[in-house]
Amino acid sequence: MEVRKKDLLLKGTGVSPGIIIGKAFLLDPQEIEVYPLHLSSDAEIHQEINRFKTALKESKRQLMNVKKEVEHKKYKEASYIIDAQALILDDKMLIETIVSTIKKEKIDAATAVKGTVVTLSKSFDDIGDEYLKQRKTDIDYIGERIIRNIMGKKRQDISTIKEETIIVAHDLSPADTANLDVRIVKGFVTNAGGKTSHTAIMARALEIPSVVGLEKITREVSSGDMIIVDGTIGVVIVRPTAETLRNYAEKKQRYEQLEKELFQYKDLPAETPDGFRIKLLANIELIEELASVREHGAEGIGLYRTEFLYLNRKDLPSEEEQFSIYKKVIEKIVPYPVTIRTVDLGGDKFLSRIDLAEEMNPVMGLRAIRLCLKEVSIFKTQLRALLRASALGEMKILFPMISGLEEIYQIKEILEGLKHELTKEGISFNQAIQIGIMIEIPSAATIADLLAKEVDFFSIGTNDLIQYTLAIDRVNEHVSYLYNPLHPSVIRIIKNVVEAAHSNGLEVVMCGEMAGEPLYLPLLIGLDIDKLSMNPLCILKVKKILRLLSYHESQEFVKMIDQFKTASELERFMKHEMKKRFPDEFEYGEHNRTHSKR
Repeated sequence: MEVRKKDLLLKGTGVSPGIIIGKAFLLDPQEIEVYPLHLSSDAEIHQEINRFKTALKESKRQLMNVKKEVEHKKYKEASYIIDAQALILDDKMLIETIVSTIKKEKIDAATAVKGTVVTLSKSFDDIGDEYLKQRKTDIDYIGERIIRNIMGKKRQDISTIKEETIIVAHDLSPADTANLDVRIVKGFVTNAGGKTSHTAIMARALEIPSVVGLEKITREVSSGDMIIVDGTIGVVIVRPTAETLRNYAEKKQRYEQLEKELFQYKDLPAETPDGFRIKLLANIELIEELASVREHGAEGIGLYRTEFLYLNRKDLPSEEEQFSIYKKVIEKIVPYPVTIRTVDLGGDKFLSRIDLAEEMNPVMGLRAIRLCLKEVSIFKTQLRALLRASALGEMKILFPMISGLEEIYQIKEILEGLKHELTKEGISFNQAIQIGIMIEIPSAATIADLLAKEVDFFSIGTNDLIQYTLAIDRVNEHVSYLYNPLHPSVIRIIKNVVEAAHSNGLEVVMCGEMAGEPLYLPLLIGLDIDKLSMNPLCILKVKKILRLLSYHESQEFVKMIDQFKTASELERFMKHEMKKRFPDEFEYGEHNRTHSKR
């Protein structure tokens, strides 16, 4: 018998860290095939329209059953995702388009659904924001569910798996991941998805090793194959050799020991040996992540994104609906603070009932605070809910994409009016609620000294700040290699923003990817950042390294960086220094870590 000497290694995006070795379970290996059928009579057309409408009803029934199951398991946010998907089934324009396609093109219902969904899904591809781009999966899930019901084909049920396994799939719906039994399912890998897809979000909430975006994993794996999943660096090894298995078994043991040791830092202060104290906060968007926030020793939430409330629905979220959600977040985090960001959507990314003109460059168009100041009624609804929630604990409001003073003046005027309304109505709120702004546009960074006089804190959103400063679309594979947080211009901007804030008595939070990357920690400490907000899974490792770094040495380190004229020079230097001091933490070299969006 021939002994294979080479592994099949596939590279994707690691979205939940850890290493797992086990047998694969191939879930629906291929997307369902649809073969076009031409209709020759009005009776056949009528029959296909009825088949489509029957499949719609069945799809809705199935989703409501799944919703009951996930609510029973207390995955409330997964329930919201399913609600959003169910609303797609009620979308009149979608239904009318499919019916019209059946009539005009005289094709079968499954083909009409497939074509309509593909066209709609493609419209998401030009969206600049990676998080919102991934929402196209909701459309894909619904299309597949309808087609399966038209064709009478059932999807495999993950809940029936009885042996320990690693799920391999084209993609996983929120319903799939919410139904996972983590005692049985030890990890999952998918063809599709990115670091901000629902699959990735649920993987982090469940804390199981996962790699997505592998493109062809379902074509390379059969059920029962041995596979290795390294969610830390985004690698999957299919049918590994005996030598690779031995090496990875040792690596897994070492990784788990290091992770176990990290929890000894959970209740220790985030402080350098020479007394520099910095608060480590969490970025979240799902209520399920709140447990992870406490478990990993975060001192509050530095960024709670509210975009999800507005996506994939026909109506807008009411004041009461929003208040209920903000209330749950605050009550679960008390006595720690919560910073809630107002909705950062707009242009071609706003998926509710607002009809906005198509824009040439929506990423820089009518979005975020610009949209809120145009659609003031929507903005007021969210602000009223936030103000009411502020009475329940320490809560701050954060405004995205601020470019100048005029926007702050308008925000303050609206806020004061709402405070007056609530006072007249006898509704409690925090009269002294703090407001902050995202520093993510170069214009805001340039006049940070002026902006600092009008707000209570700054939050540096490094992802967009780097993107706009370097004129690079970070999700465009042709130029993304130029996206580097260590570009001299980026470092200088951050330094200037911190100095402007501190000279006006303001704290500075950093909430972009850079905040949770241990490699950059000496730089951020030396720049005197007050708080770092990151994915909860990053907190303990950052805290461990922080407690071993000298504040004085970090300041000296910052003084040295001017000698490096390029980002690559500085990056090589930092990697060398950090690997020398922390060999275990940096053994992987260039990690593909779990990232936040902004």
